[in-house]
Amino acid sequence: MATQGKKYKEATKLVDRENAYPPREAVALAQKAAFAGFDETVELHLRMGVDPRSADQQVRGIALLPNGLGKKVRILVFVQGEGARAAEEAGADYVGSDDIVKKIEDGWLDFDVSIATPDMMGKVGKLGKILGRKGLMPNPKSGTVVSAEDLPRAITEARKGRVEFRLDRTAIIHVPIGKASFDEAKLLENLTALVEAVMKAKPSGAKGQYVKSAFLTTTMGPGIRLDLRSLVS
Repeated sequence: MATQGKKYKEATKLVDRENAYPPREAVALAQKAAFAGFDETVELHLRMGVDPRSADQQVRGIALLPNGLGKKVRILVFVQGEGARAAEEAGADYVGSDDIVKKIEDGWLDFDVSIATPDMMGKVGKLGKILGRKGLMPNPKSGTVVSAEDLPRAITEARKGRVEFRLDRTAIIHVPIGKASFDEAKLLENLTALVEAVMKAKPSGAKGQYVKSAFLTTTMGPGIRLDLRSLVS
């Protein structure tokens, strides 16, 4: 069994496990407890009061984080014809159709977001097993299958800090909100934007308490319980 390191043990002493912290305090504490030798990612973990097995209780959506995620997002666009020029002008890192499909089949996956136009989905569909496992498959529900006219908007959103959230099979949502090096105010703004998006995505079949618990943590740091009333107000 793996043992906890000295630095982690010191970080846990900063957190009162019995206490639920208001968002601003939790963000500041997460930054203080980040001890790794790299810029840790700050993450929000939500335990939802819905049944992931029920079709009418699925929670899924998009949040636009006003301050981004603190990293360069590499964007691939599957498009052909005149739309290719629009994608390139909008700042996509990789643009193509059959050539890109072949490249991915050969093992290339050096991108973070993929966007496609509807006419390309017949070709992109055969990449489902490859891209699906990595969470890179374009999907209309996540706003990554758009018309050629909407490509500039979709690319801009992906570049700024567009994150997708969805319920996993254990009824938990895990989403990054930025880096530990961010200003406290910027992390708080990102957290607020994400929570607002999750609340708006409440499914029609949800009953009882929608969000059961919420924790903030960094890549290597301890979990910090959030006060739900302060979080969703």
